[in-house]
Amino acid sequence: MSRKPKLVIGANGFLGSHVTRQLVDAGEDVRVMVRPSANTIAIDHLDVTRFHGDIFDSATLAEAMAGCDDVYYCVVDTRAWLRDPSPLFRTNVEGTRSVLAVAKDADLRRFVFTSSYATVGRRRGHVANEDDIINPRGLTPYVQSRVQAEELVLRSAEAGLPAVAMCVSTTYGDGDWGRTPHGAFIAGAAFGKLPFLMKGIELEVVGVDDAARAMILAAERGRNGQRYLISERLIALQDVVKIAADEAGMPAPSRAISVPALYALGALGSLRARLTGKDAELSLKSVQMMRAEAPVDHSKAVRELGWQPRPVEESIREAARFWMKLRNAKKRGSPA
Repeated sequence: MSRKPKLVIGANGFLGSHVTRQLVDAGEDVRVMVRPSANTIAIDHLDVTRFHGDIFDSATLAEAMAGCDDVYYCVVDTRAWLRDPSPLFRTNVEGTRSVLAVAKDADLRRFVFTSSYATVGRRRGHVANEDDIINPRGLTPYVQSRVQAEELVLRSAEAGLPAVAMCVSTTYGDGDWGRTPHGAFIAGAAFGKLPFLMKGIELEVVGVDDAARAMILAAERGRNGQRYLISERLIALQDVVKIAADEAGMPAPSRAISVPALYALGALGSLRARLTGKDAELSLKSVQMMRAEAPVDHSKAVRELGWQPRPVEESIREAARFWMKLRNAKKRGSPA
């Protein structure tokens, strides 16, 4: 166990809260940095030292990092559906740049950066690994922001920052207090409120606890300047829904929607967004991202970090139980 503190930036988020909990459970001295207005229900029960500020607050960042050996950077804007993508670039790119400017002078053992498997070059008929470079043409603004942020980190590593980039896939599990977009499918299945299954949609997935464990292993064993794919396997979205429904004791949707129909719904969502000026989570861009899935190889994380992910079905069932617990608590009128 390290005698120096660990810092988790974005500790109130889905992945960040699980990293924080695992560090606390291991007996580490843990600091967290969160925005003053952040919902911190996921970490309120943990014994941590809090620093309040955002990722552009250089003074607070420097104070929080002082004396730490490992920094876990878990701040990401995942709202890929935004009509105006500028917030994505401000948080994912400029925010990362701000934090790196402080980290380079902080004498760290490791800077563990939460990147995305979307930054890896994936194509159908090929199992991608960390050496596959993404084609910059035709990327959505969200993926562009993630690629640019990862490039900043890897360039900082070349300049001497002991950094690793963790290319994490879609996460499932307990404690989704922030109600992630992918968690909405689990909630819908657990509550029996999904109107249909989506055929032809596959996604790379991993348990959030397993992803958090990979982050901590990377601090201990990762190689500076490397990126690691953190995903358990490719799974059909309709299977995710069926597993969650089964855990909740609910029937899975009996109807299924085809890929052409899904594109039609996405086009309607995009049109509605233009007419109303409001963002739509289901849009042509979001459907295109779902259809862009292809398998990835996580063997580098297994080989170099000693990472051993659980079957993701276990995490999907944990996610379903989380939503059931919230539903039952709401019915009783008591906190979860």
